[in-house]
Amino acid sequence: MPCDSQYGYWSNAYNCYLKVLDPPLPAGDPAWQGHDPGDGAVYLCYQPQSGLAIQVWAQDPPAGSGAGPSPREVAQLAVDQMHLSAIDIGIVPEPGPDSIGLVGMPVWMWAKAPSEHTFGPITTSASAGGITITATANVLNITWDMGDGTEVVCDTAGTPYKPSYGQKNSPDCGHTYKKSSADESDDAFTVTATSSWVITWAGAGQTGTIRLGGLTRSTQIRIGEAQVLVS
Repeated sequence: MPCDSQYGYWSNAYNCYLKVLDPPLPAGDPAWQGHDPGDGAVYLCYQPQSGLAIQVWAQDPPAGSGAGPSPREVAQLAVDQMHLSAIDIGIVPEPGPDSIGLVGMPVWMWAKAPSEHTFGPITTSASAGGITITATANVLNITWDMGDGTEVVCDTAGTPYKPSYGQKNSPDCGHTYKKSSADESDDAFTVTATSSWVITWAGAGQTGTIRLGGLTRSTQIRIGEAQVLVS
């Protein structure tokens, strides 16, 4: 059999010519086998020997088909080009041996100087196998592990602290320690910020969503007990 024809590329595994259906079938069509559009693709499988044409779903291009990358794989190429990274941490009290906060006092956390690469939105296109996919990424939320056994999930970049705010609580991303860091390693709490991204993509008649997590950055802050003076 020729390797390719008007019916697509020959697949030894399926014993037919394969071609991605364009436009794709609507969500819920039995050919998706319970999968969402964008999670793999539905191919037209044509057997010239019998003249039979059927629809088959595959998460990745079937081996030996020469069908090229799936739209989701090209979307991942676009994501790779974004060079997404963890946020730069802004926090008060500031990290360092000369700065110390107090138990019961508000702590402010934020993404310092957020950029399209650390917080979004960022849009990138990638092309491969004759298809082009455009993807847009945004941070969905930031999970702050405060080092004292608690986590704070912030849906915004947070508000940078200013001295004029005094002892107010952060309006959107803050924490209050109930114990000092004296018993911790280096006498400090390790604070870790983990960014969770959501990427939406479209192209080749399909759309999809990619979730990305695990982008983290850490720092240490010291928290002490307030001293009460008795005369």
